[in-house]
Amino acid sequence: MTKTKQSDFLKAYQNCHEPLVRYCSVVSHGKMDAEDLVQDVLLAAYANFDKIKNKEELLHYLLRAARNRSVSKFRKQKYKARLLEKHTERLVAQEVSADTILEIQLLYKTLDQLPENQKDALILFEINGFSMKEIAVIQEKSEGAVKTNISRGRQKLKAMLTAKNEWYTKIYGTIKTIAL
Repeated sequence: MTKTKQSDFLKAYQNCHEPLVRYCSVVSHGKMDAEDLVQDVLLAAYANFDKIKNKEELLHYLLRAARNRSVSKFRKQKYKARLLEKHTERLVAQEVSADTILEIQLLYKTLDQLPENQKDALILFEINGFSMKEIAVIQEKSEGAVKTNISRGRQKLKAMLTAKNEWYTKIYGTIKTIAL
């Protein structure tokens, strides 16, 4: 029975790995290690795999679980916005410039200021590349609600980034001066 459950789970999880890791690395930024979040979600999903009615929707189950765990962790700890050491190492290994790393950090900090439903919809749509229909299933909302959340999230994100741009330009100039 255990071998069958294990092979069924691995078969269902096969196409879910990459989107789950990508999602977890974004929502866990500054809150917990993405790898820990993935492992925590996988352990819970495996334990409850028999209770999942539609195995084809395992990815949606995993993403909801990751989001819920991330929010729970955030509520338990005081959040300090910082770029994770492993994330920085991964970006450096990809030869991403220091300018881009700072821009990513600013984007993540700004994303964290959005309401949760808008933030999640934007991450799933813009970063993970899910369709509106898939996001509606994941978030258990209508497609119209998802479209509204994405639209409002984009508007708020743009407004916040525009407001921060003046401050960011001054700080960025100072950082470049110090770093050189």
